[in-house]
Parts: sequence; structure tokens; C-alpha cells
Amino acid sequence: MKNFKGTFLAAFLTLLMTVFALSASAQMQDPVHFSVSQKQVSPTEVDVIFTAKIDAGWHVYSTGLPDDGPISATLTTEKAEGAKATGSLGHRGKEINEFDKIFNMNLRYFEGSVSFIQKYKITAKTYHIKGYLEYGACNDENCMPPTQVEFDFKGNGPAEAPESVAEETETKADTVAVADAPKDSLAADTTTVVGGGDLWKPVIKELQAFNGDDSSAGRSWIYIFFMGLVGGFIALFTPCVWPIIPMTVSFFLKRAKDKKKGIRDAITYGISIIVIYLALGLAITAIFGASSLNALATNAVFNIFFCLLLVVFALSFFGWFELTLPSSWTNKVDSKASNTSGLLSIFLMAFTLTLVSFSCTGPIIGFLLVEVSTSGSIAGPAIGMFGFAIALALPFTLFALFPTWLKQAPKSGSWMNTIKIVLGFIELAFALKFFSVADLAYGWRLLDREVFLSIWIVIFGLLGLYLIGKLKFRSDMGSEEAMPVPCIMLGMISLAFTVYLIPGLWGAPCKAVSAFAPPISTQDFNLYHNEVEPKYKNYDEGMAAAAAQGKPVVIDFTGFGCVNCRKMEASVWTDPQIADKLNNDFVLISLYVDDKQPLPKPIEVEENGRKRTLRTVGDKWSYLQRNKFGANAQPFYVIIDNQGNPIAPSYSYDENIEHYSKFLKTGLDNYKK
Repeated sequence: MKNFKGTFLAAFLTLLMTVFALSASAQMQDPVHFSVSQKQVSPTEVDVIFTAKIDAGWHVYSTGLPDDGPISATLTTEKAEGAKATGSLGHRGKEINEFDKIFNMNLRYFEGSVSFIQKYKITAKTYHIKGYLEYGACNDENCMPPTQVEFDFKGNGPAEAPESVAEETETKADTVAVADAPKDSLAADTTTVVGGGDLWKPVIKELQAFNGDDSSAGRSWIYIFFMGLVGGFIALFTPCVWPIIPMTVSFFLKRAKDKKKGIRDAITYGISIIVIYLALGLAITAIFGASSLNALATNAVFNIFFCLLLVVFALSFFGWFELTLPSSWTNKVDSKASNTSGLLSIFLMAFTLTLVSFSCTGPIIGFLLVEVSTSGSIAGPAIGMFGFAIALALPFTLFALFPTWLKQAPKSGSWMNTIKIVLGFIELAFALKFFSVADLAYGWRLLDREVFLSIWIVIFGLLGLYLIGKLKFRSDMGSEEAMPVPCIMLGMISLAFTVYLIPGLWGAPCKAVSAFAPPISTQDFNLYHNEVEPKYKNYDEGMAAAAAQGKPVVIDFTGFGCVNCRKMEASVWTDPQIADKLNNDFVLISLYVDDKQPLPKPIEVEENGRKRTLRTVGDKWSYLQRNKFGANAQPFYVIIDNQGNPIAPSYSYDENIEHYSKFLKTGLDNYKK
């Protein structure tokens, strides 16, 4: 028995340590992994091959996209001695072709893996070729800046060929040659030394200190745990759980020879519930894998599946059918619990509870796991289940410690059915959120913002009518009781929320649902327009203007080909309060990391022990983001003072207007201090 008890506690502690050992991803991302090789296919021909492995949820754009689209894969030959590029940059892999409504064009890209091939004709006895491949990569939240993969190869050609001579590089459809920049281009960007002033000094640690105090990862974990806790408390008041509590507690207190042992057994029972649900959360992570869980938030197929799953759960709560596990499972576990003793018996009793109560807890657990699995947090399922289990286990322990409380606890009744129906409405409403993700990803335009709001108006309108007693379900037909006052009050709130949503059909921001509804750019009929244009697109110029005006600076690291940057501008910056702050309280500097305008002179920098050449304006701004702020994905927003120091946590892709408003307010308040 002692060995089992020690194993039980060790397993529980191990589960806890596993949860808190998992960490969130850093701001520097490396989703595409390239290897470069050369293959001499004949004495007079050599291929340079770029092979990429692409992380789940990300994609790399193909060659030959229009200039006003995302970053195409292009190859630049900087040196060609004894060789000459022939043909355009080719590719191997499954190319996906989809219409993108943001860019209003067909976009071609690769997922999983791709190879790019550039052919060279060997024209001399020896050859030397040098250059780089540039590509763009995005997922549904971020885009990488134009990234370069360099190559430098030498080899031998035909013996009868002439001696090696330098060939002039040629520009093909997808092969870009480097040309000298005009002397008068980019007059404001004559800086040839990057990082030479205080405004360019790295502030990565200072920014991490802000993010550590109010990091999105921390908020996410607290939110997920709280969500699990709320879900557990809701599950308590369902017909499958609440009636079991007094029976179980009474059983432990009566079967024990003394009260202390009964209390100890009840506490062990509660801990067993926590272990079971925590193990379930960890199993979800183990089965799908950390990278897959992070990708679920952006995967259209999974989001459609989650939508259908929540609809099924909602119909189950409405009473159309009942979700139950096979009775043989429950009977076997119950039989094992009866034939064993000690801690193992109590653990099996707790496991029996999870099986018996599945018809009520299953939809709640399913909704919770769906939500936290798509939150981007690796430990999300385990943290959510930990909160759920604590709430579920708490009454068993408390009622065992204070048995007199059982007499004051509310008795089972029709109010439990009301809770189930309300949960059905809520799950139905949230199902639309997941369908919206797939709709936006595929560009179906089936669930534009006004359609989404129309359905929510119907759902919450019917919920309000149900709570005030004007709508009945089959499970309510035998009850003629008037709805209690709390239900009527909640019904009034639901109806008021319905009225609040109605102006959104004509373009009102409806901030309370901005995190759930599709972006306002998807709305066809919109009477509201409030666009924001950056005052500066040059870092040094913008910082000088901010110092002269005595205003803080919002730096917007963006890109011409960044889809989610456009979404943020369309759905967040158009909010009246956000637009007013950006236009009047800050100096807004937008830095485009894919700006192809050449610098007057290439700049050599050293990063992580390696030399890198900055050739374009976009290269320069991308270097600023990496070197000064320790991030490389777009969109990326940071608020700094007139000395270039961060005064608020950084902000990435999140279309929640309330969150962005808080981000700006924090920076403004700290600047005034």
C-alpha cells in the first residue's frame, strides 16, 4: 500500500512539473529550414538546389507572383565566373493555388516542403557562382521578412573549355541581378553604418522585462486556467454530477471507521479526479504534438471539424440526443472499484465518475479542449484540464470536511436542465468562431461579418426569450413553473446584447465581439470608415519628428505582402478610439521589411557571429527589428520613447480592439510618467 501511495503522489507531482515545464514560443521565429547544394548534371551544366522543410501552419510563396502581392521566391546571382544562369528559377513540390481577397489575386505557395532549382551553364574549365535565394513565408497570424539563403560554389567544367572569365549577370523572370543604386535614390537613407547611434541600440532585455510583466503567454495561461475553472464549476451544476456529490461524500464518511479516514478518502477522491483530467490534457498534447497544437489555430480543416463538434454538443444539450459512453466501460471500472481496496479503489471510483458524467461533462470538456488547443499554448490542454478538475473536485473535499454544508446545498431540480440549454446556445454561438477561421482561410465569403452578426443576433435573441420563459424545449414541457428572477435578469442581458449587435450590420465596431467576429473588412455594407495612414516610413526621420513634438512613437513593422498586417489596419486601426490615439497622441512609423528600394550602398553587419549584407531598405528595417527588439515576424508593434527605449509590452497579431487600446494606453501612460 505504501508503494502504491508513493507511486500515486510521484505521478501527480510529475504531471504538475510537466505542465509548468512547458514554455511559450519566443518572438524570434525560424519556421523554414533551408539546405543548399549543387548538382553537376553534365560537364556543361550545374544545378543549385535549395531544399526547404516548412513547419506546420506556415507556407512559402512560389515564384513569379505579381509585384503588388506577397514576397515571391527569387534568385539573385552576384558572381558568375565561368558560368551563366539559364532559364528562370524552378520549383518542385505541391503548389497550392488559392484566391486571396486581401490582395485580390491568386496566390501560389508551398506547405510542408519545397525545392527551388536554378540552372547554370558552365562556359569555362572552372567556374565560381555566388548569390542568394530570397523568399517570403507566412502563417495565419504572422509573416516573416524577406529572408535570404546564400550560396557560394566552385567546380570544374569541360577540359576543352576556355579559361574562366567573369560573366555579366542577367535578369530573368525570377532571377534578379544586383544593380548599383542611383546616387539620388533614398536621399533620407544615406546611413552606411547601422546601429551607430543610441536610437539603434538593442533594447531586447528591456522589452522582455515589459513582456515578462504582462506577457501574452502569461495572460494566455491564466485565461486558460480560469476557463477550465469556470467550465468545472458549470459542470458541477449539471444533472450528471450534482446529484452524485452528496451520495459520494456520505459513502466515504459512513464506510470509514473514523471521521478522519473518511475525510482523507474524500480528499484522495478529489485528487484522483485532478490526476485523471490532468492526464487527459497531457495526453492531448502528446497525441497531437506541440507543433500541431500551435498549428490548429490556423488550420482550416481542424476548425471546420471543431465547428461541427460544437454543433453536435449544442444539439446534445438541447435534448435532441444524449452523448453516452458504452455502458460496458462503466460496468468494468465499477466492478474493479468494488473488488479492490485502498487508494486504487478510490481512484477507480473517481474514474467511474468521469465515465458516468460524460453525457454532461463531455460537451463542456470538448469545448474547453477545442478552445485551448487552438490558443497556441503548448501546455493549454493540460492547464485547462487542471482548472476544470480542481473545480470539479473541490465540492467533494469541502463537503467531506464540512458535512453540515450538504443540508444547505440546493436540491436537484429543473434548474439543471436550464443550465444545459443555456450551454447549448453558448456552444452554438462559439461554433461560428471556428467556422469563421476556415471561411477566412479559404476565402469562401460564406460567413462575412454581417452574416456572422446576423446569426449571433438570432442565437442570443432566442437565448433571451428562453431565459424569460417565452421559448420552451422538449425537456421543459413538463414544467409549468415561472422562470426564477435570476434567469429573467440574464434573459434581459441577453436581449440587450442582441440589440447591441444590430448596429454592427451597418458597420458599427461592436468592440465586445471584435475578438470573435470576422474582421470589418469582410463586411460588404459598411457606413463607417476611419482609416489611419502612418506619418513616417523612415525610422530616423520619424524619431526626430517625435522628439520635436514631444510624443511617444508607435513603430509598426509591416510588409507590403503581409496579409495579417492589412487585417490589423482594416479591423483595428479603423476603430474611432484607436484611430484618434494613433493620429493625435503618437507618431506612427511604419517600416516595410519587404521594401525592395536599394540602399545607396550595401551595408555589412554581423549577426550571431555571421556577416550579412543589407542591400535594400527592407533589409535595413528587418535588421532594426531583429537587432534592436529581438523579433522577426510581422505584424509587430512596439511603443518607444524619444530615446528609443520601450515603454510598453510589444504587440503582435491580435484583432481584439480592447487589447490594442490597452497596449496604446499603457505606452501613453508610461511616456507621461
